Amino acid sequence: MEILLDGVQALIAEPGRIAMILIGCVLMYLGIKKEYEPTLLVPMGLGTILVNIPASGVLMTGTEPGPFQILFDAGIETELFPLLLFIGIGAMIDFGPLLSNPFLLLFGAAAQFGIFFVTIVATGVFGFDIADAASIGIIAAADGPHLDLCRQLARVQVHGRDHGGGVLLHGARPHHPAHRHQGVHH
Repeated sequence: MEILLDGVQALIAEPGRIAMILIGCVLMYLGIKKEYEPTLLVPMGLGTILVNIPASGVLMTGTEPGPFQILFDAGIETELFPLLLFIGIGAMIDFGPLLSNPFLLLFGAAAQFGIFFVTIVATGVFGFDIADAASIGIIAAADGPHLDLCRQLARVQVHGRDHGGGVLLHGARPHHPAHRHQGVHH
C-alpha cells in the first residue's frame, strides 16, 4: 500500500506525467477504436503510459535497468530498431495504387533523384561539407519539417557559425540570434 501511495504522490508532484498518460490513452483510443494506424499508435500509447507511471519498473527496477531500458539500449542506441521499423513498414505498403497506375513510379524516382542532385549541387556549387549537403538533400525528398526540427534541436554549425535551426533554407527569424545572417545560403 505504501508503494501505491508513493506512486500517487509522485504523479501529483509531476502533473506532466498525468498529461502524458492521458496522451497515451488518446493514442491507444485512436489506434484501437478509430483504427488510425493501430500498429503505430497502440505501442506508442502503451509505452507512453508505462514510462510515465512512477516506479513502474519499465525503465529501472531498483538499480538494474528495466525492460524498456534494455530494449532502448539494444535497439535504439544501436539504431537497429529504426532500421527494422522502416523495413517492416515498407513490407506493409499497399502496392495496389502503384500497380494500377505505374506512372506514379515517376514520383518516387523524382524524390530519389532530388536527394542526390541537391546533395551534389550543395557540395559542388555552394561548398557545403558532405554532412550538411546530405541534410539539405533529404529536404529534397519532402522531409523538410522533420529535418528542420532536428537541426533546431542539434543547433547545427554551418560554415563555423551556429545558425540554430531553420536558417539554412528558411531564413533567420527576427527573435533568433542568427538574424544578422538572414539570407545566408538560401
